[in-house]
Amino acid sequence: MKTNEINIRDPYILHHQDKYYLYGTRSATTWGLADGFDCYVSDDMENWEGPIEIFHNNGEFWADRNYWAPECYYYRGSFYLVATFNAEDKNMGTQILIADLPTGPFKPHSDGPVTPKGWNCLDGTLYFGADGTPYMIFGHSFEDNPNGEMCMAELSPDLKMAIGEPKCLFKASTAPWTVPVPFAKQAFGIDGDVYFVDGPCLYKNKSGILLMLWSSWGQTGYTVGIAISDNGEVDGNWRHQEVPFYSENGGHGMLFRDKENNMLFAMHYPNDLYKERPRFIKVKETNTTLTAFTEEIEVAVGQGTSK
Repeated sequence: MKTNEINIRDPYILHHQDKYYLYGTRSATTWGLADGFDCYVSDDMENWEGPIEIFHNNGEFWADRNYWAPECYYYRGSFYLVATFNAEDKNMGTQILIADLPTGPFKPHSDGPVTPKGWNCLDGTLYFGADGTPYMIFGHSFEDNPNGEMCMAELSPDLKMAIGEPKCLFKASTAPWTVPVPFAKQAFGIDGDVYFVDGPCLYKNKSGILLMLWSSWGQTGYTVGIAISDNGEVDGNWRHQEVPFYSENGGHGMLFRDKENNMLFAMHYPNDLYKERPRFIKVKETNTTLTAFTEEIEVAVGQGTSK
């Protein structure tokens, strides 16, 4: 299977032992009932084996919809899948699953979501502090707060629960490039202005600056922006870059390095249901920020899709 034949949203790459493992949201079940996640495996990021089902709800798992944004981490000898789940009579939340292999099978590791139980939360990602402390960065959805909040919570070392109270890092409405979701009334039945946050990805550059790439709605549609911590740590004060990182109807991405140590940004493009494909964009690092090279991607990794 070629990259441009894989129909997923929210792509995530784990580069482990000279292989690439690609995870994502099944486009076909994004907004309806869902029962699993898949993985694709490649040596070159162009030819993929899969889909390999890595998690399946046999009826015993609590969630039956909104299976979103799976991210896989190798930590303390095991593989952890961090993903969003939902059910009709529950709040949406991010739960952690565990397996012996990156291709699963994964089973619940945490006792329900590790995000706050009274909140609607999505798109949890892990970040490890300088001392190894694990944190979950996640979106607090507009169902609870129309401004859309990016939040953090410290996790226990075994990743089974949150420790202490969550903290709001910033609101989507405060970024200079965001606009209210134009279809909030039509799609979600919500009156008034609402902003969304999703797809956080943290990266500390060579200068010690901690950046967060994240997605929201911008002037031209689905957009990725960058926020920067003022103290180089996750608990700092975050300021937004004026100019988005990527603003051409694609987003919810993450950074990774390929076999040649090139930094790439994996995202889905376009942001149109049933048409999404993984896209890998070369990224340049400077002393202060990151820059996307969208024109180079087809040659760089054989993507085979156009802007």
